[in-house]
Amino acid sequence: MPKSVSVIGAGPGGLFAAEILSAIGYSVRVVDHMPSVARKFLLAGRGGLNLTHSEPLDAFLKRYHPQELLLLESIRQFPPSALRHWCHGLGEPTFVGSSGRVFPKSFKASPLLRAWLRRLDAQGVSFQLGWSCTGFSSSGHLQIASKEAPHENVVLESDAVLLALGGGSWARLGSTGAWVNWMSQEGVSCAPLAPTNCGFEAPLSEDFVSRFAGAPLKKIGLTHETTRLVGEIMIDRSGLEGGGIYALARQLRQAIERDGNTTLWLDLKPDLSKEAIVNRLQRPRGKQSRSTYLRKVLKLSPLALALMREAGTVADEPTALAHQIKCLPLLLTAPRPIERAISSAGGLAFTEIDEHFMLRKKAGVFVCGEMLDWEAPTGGYLLQGVFASANAAARGIHRFLSNERT
Repeated sequence: MPKSVSVIGAGPGGLFAAEILSAIGYSVRVVDHMPSVARKFLLAGRGGLNLTHSEPLDAFLKRYHPQELLLLESIRQFPPSALRHWCHGLGEPTFVGSSGRVFPKSFKASPLLRAWLRRLDAQGVSFQLGWSCTGFSSSGHLQIASKEAPHENVVLESDAVLLALGGGSWARLGSTGAWVNWMSQEGVSCAPLAPTNCGFEAPLSEDFVSRFAGAPLKKIGLTHETTRLVGEIMIDRSGLEGGGIYALARQLRQAIERDGNTTLWLDLKPDLSKEAIVNRLQRPRGKQSRSTYLRKVLKLSPLALALMREAGTVADEPTALAHQIKCLPLLLTAPRPIERAISSAGGLAFTEIDEHFMLRKKAGVFVCGEMLDWEAPTGGYLLQGVFASANAAARGIHRFLSNERT
């Protein structure tokens, strides 16, 4: 009779580990407290399902923080090319977008998930939905409970367990972060979960927000401390969202934790030098309003001009005005709550697991994905980290159970 593995968490990490282990020949059961699987995965697919990124692996690995060698090695063992190959094997070819991001050609998560679930079914994977993991029993075994009887714990009967419970973002889709409490009670070190890849609060006027909420500001420079990038931001009801903000979220959050607030510097014309802007501002203005003049000579959008006014008095003198355009300060006061973040930072410390992703204090219990203390920007890095760590944990489980046979 094959040995059994219980996978707790039906997100992409749990499903991928279940696929690997069932293909080897283990009896695999996937447990999840939601009524259906991969809800966050499906939500990500609404924007095109950015699976991974095509940049060279050395540059790719630098996107992960902290630079945990175990996570980085798992990605080397299961790199972006392997994830694309897996996707192709499910009948969903991929393509590289103009930004270097990798997507399924269908640009959706649902066709991929349907093919994936058919494969899991063919390999004999079973699902136990509507059941939550409630922690460890007094005897040290993991327990689960159904929604119908949440206080009636049932001990998991399996030869190994993989915890793929996710972080704390988008809790309504399944990743509540509740596991941090019962892990901590077992003496397992966990960093507090925190929002990342999230928007930030900014003290914007009501008039500005009423006019520009939902409007994007594209291809601008963003500088925070020593980091500079070109990206996009979007104004919302109380601050900023967008890819440019997400890419800086880790250091913005850490600066606010340290200082109470932080300043983000915007370059509204990153393709023009300050000198080139000054030269353009030498052109006669005539009877044009300043806004009309700046739109014509510099192609500054109404949003960019309004943002300049939000930051203070707009200069008239060309050199001072060019400086404002190239170096516009924007105060940020807080990250958005974790419930509104794309992903979360913090989680289980890597020192708590061995090189095979098994808990040092709980033999036979393995972990993967966003439960671990790492973070990365959007762009395909998040899913790649989840798949790679799930692959490593599944291989670790196979090694553990194979050793037990001998």
